[in-house]
Amino acid sequence: MALFTRKNNNAPAATVTAPPVDPALAALTGDYTIDPAHSSIGFTVRHAMVTNVRGTFGEHEGTLRLDGSDPSKSTASIDVRIASVDTGIADRDGHLVSGDFFDAEKFPLMTFRSTHAEQLGGDAYRITGDLTIKDVTRPLSIDLEFNGSATDVYGNERVGFEGSANILRSDWGLTWNAALETGGVMVGDKVKLTFDISAIKNAPGA
Repeated sequence: MALFTRKNNNAPAATVTAPPVDPALAALTGDYTIDPAHSSIGFTVRHAMVTNVRGTFGEHEGTLRLDGSDPSKSTASIDVRIASVDTGIADRDGHLVSGDFFDAEKFPLMTFRSTHAEQLGGDAYRITGDLTIKDVTRPLSIDLEFNGSATDVYGNERVGFEGSANILRSDWGLTWNAALETGGVMVGDKVKLTFDISAIKNAPGA
């Protein structure tokens, strides 16, 4: 049986062949600027144990460096302005930017800086990096799906990604809560972050 064949230490090492490069992906290699008008960064968190609150951050900016020939060399950098949070209720938004939660006056930005990228198969990717909230930096992995590329009506080359990641807000010092009379707490610890990104390829030399 082959499973029990004695190993031949003199046998030549197997050669690992890299998968062929997709020319269409290779052509996407370059620097991109995230288009905030056509992108969304949001979150979902459990409220009062029974419903979900959803919100978005209306002001954000970022850059991508895509390497279609070697996705592991791709990078991402995103800055989110905390004061732009919008859950549809002004009083709740005011509480979120206060010292109980984000303390936006002292810590105006939430940032993500990638450290590693990988292709999981097909259009699925994972980008890992450092997420900083309130001067607390912890690792975060975001699973992304590549939605494709196109040239828009203005001649801009665009790419699109959407993805998500789950975090515990307490890991970043967001620990405010209130007990409910029926048991449990007002705000869940688990938060789902969502990303819907459209980015424009920079002109050569830009």
